[in-house]
Amino acid sequence: MLVELTKMEQRYQAVLAVQRDGRTVTEVAAAVGVSRQTVHSWLRRYEDGGLAGLADRSHQPRSCPHQMAPVVEARVVELRLGHPLWGPARLAHQLGREGVDPVPSRMGIYRALKRHGLIEAQGRRRRLVTYKRWERGRPMELWQMDIVGGVVLADGTECKVLTGVDDHSRFCVSAGVMPRAVARAVCSIFAQSLRTWGVPDEVLTDNGKVFTNRFGIRPTEVLFDRICRENGITHRLTAPASPTTTGKIERFHRTLRVEFLSGRCFDDLTSAQAELDAWVVAYNTDRPHQSLGMEPPATRFWHRPSAPPDPLPPTLDALAEERTGDNWISRKVTTNGVISVAYQQISVGKHRNGARVDIHVTDTLLEIWHGAELVKTVARTTEGDIRKKRAQAS
Repeated sequence: MLVELTKMEQRYQAVLAVQRDGRTVTEVAAAVGVSRQTVHSWLRRYEDGGLAGLADRSHQPRSCPHQMAPVVEARVVELRLGHPLWGPARLAHQLGREGVDPVPSRMGIYRALKRHGLIEAQGRRRRLVTYKRWERGRPMELWQMDIVGGVVLADGTECKVLTGVDDHSRFCVSAGVMPRAVARAVCSIFAQSLRTWGVPDEVLTDNGKVFTNRFGIRPTEVLFDRICRENGITHRLTAPASPTTTGKIERFHRTLRVEFLSGRCFDDLTSAQAELDAWVVAYNTDRPHQSLGMEPPATRFWHRPSAPPDPLPPTLDALAEERTGDNWISRKVTTNGVISVAYQQISVGKHRNGARVDIHVTDTLLEIWHGAELVKTVARTTEGDIRKKRAQAS
């Protein structure tokens, strides 16, 4: 009949075999199937504590030199609770700035966050095989620009922001708040950015109407394109439905929404612009950027113009003064949003009721401008064309 012995009983018999029976440690270790060091350990434990000394003990190490200190772990948790979107890399950088030495590893911080339930397992999107990361080689070589909403005022108005970042340094070169994203407001902010930071070699935007009309039914040059042309800037456009082309400005929009706009409501446009300017300064000069080796964008944006560029972008007032002469006429929009030019009635939108628009008359086209915004381009109809249509209809 077989009797199963506990581990404690097996150790005791091994000790008796050495002490009572006079067998060597090597023979006992071979018979039990353990090392000689283990048998010596059992003998020492039995001498020190008797039979109780042969009981199972914890295998947990007495110390772990590389384990995160409790004070540091508490600080990690505190930072994470205060900034829920900070990941291990950002937390490690912040600990280094606070003088923690040594700085825990990113994986150590990740495990600490997981122990405290501050990380939720989420699926990660697989990167497209065709995705290719690119970056210009120096500052002021390319600006990425776009328009983002989400600036809410106390009266319920939602304003827009014209944003721009330098492709090489991620330095924010434009962040102007405007009530509506019309050409005059967009170009005014763009011109101010050029005066402040200088003229880049290229500007990359999407195909919005405030940026270009190259792909319209009748392509015309809008004010934004004109400013680029007069200052020697190559205006590049993204392909349709290709947001990754302007990925840096889109990523900036995410940071702007999360760190500045989320849950905010501003008293008026002036206060919103003032607070946004302060946030942009901190973003450019203090906030570490992971793609820049945890350095702020200002460390790479070394280019500073010693004097305003020549020529300066044309002012909007100067553009308005050019609308004089025989080729320009002015009309007031009726209550139903229509203007009448010679023998034509043209709709420009009911929201422009009572506004005065300028019409550039050419031999074949009529270009309707509201301020600096090109509203519509239509073919010019003569009196002879109208008589011909009436004759055909009858």
